[in-house]
Amino acid sequence: MPSIKKSSLVDQVYETLRGDIISLQLPLGSRLNVNELQGTLGVSCTPIREAINRLQLEGLITNETNIGARVLALDAHDVEEIQQLAMTLHCAAIHLAMERCDCAALADEVEKYQKEYLKAKSVQSEVAAVNRLVGTFYHRCGNHRLDESMISLQGQQLLLRYIFATDRKKTKSGEDFTPLVEAVRSADTERVCLALQAYTDAATPVILDYVREKGGKR
Repeated sequence: MPSIKKSSLVDQVYETLRGDIISLQLPLGSRLNVNELQGTLGVSCTPIREAINRLQLEGLITNETNIGARVLALDAHDVEEIQQLAMTLHCAAIHLAMERCDCAALADEVEKYQKEYLKAKSVQSEVAAVNRLVGTFYHRCGNHRLDESMISLQGQQLLLRYIFATDRKKTKSGEDFTPLVEAVRSADTERVCLALQAYTDAATPVILDYVREKGGKR
């Protein structure tokens, strides 16, 4: 029986802070005080600083001269840039995955996550389902560098999805991803990209309203 590998203290601090940022428990633009985090997390400053460095590389934290570490702040331009870059990568992954894979099997997998999305009872489970649905194309695209490029943007993308999922005016519908599933099953790559773009276009105004109010930029 293989031994169970325990995650390092840095990993644990990183996952905690990352989760708090993505779930908006740490507000956009808020300052991170290492001394306060030491008391809250019960760890020394070293793993906290290392975790902050990792989150900075991921674009979820900024480090400003004379100010220190802050959670990412967003404005409308930032949202548009993140959404545009994400869609560019998504479409590349979709094209490669559908060239390499059996589209019927790929559609079955995507549909499984669509059902998870519809059954989701919490914001966290809804965001996780969307992440797994889109991630299916990356896992099957056969291009590790493309996958790694998305990983570097994934935190910011998850943050935007979380903002959208918290909007109480939004109602989930099978139509959110049904056109995408049908397009995959029909092996129509361009229609898959258009379906995902339509979901992104629906999310963007909601996200923009949020960041205009609480984006944290001064």
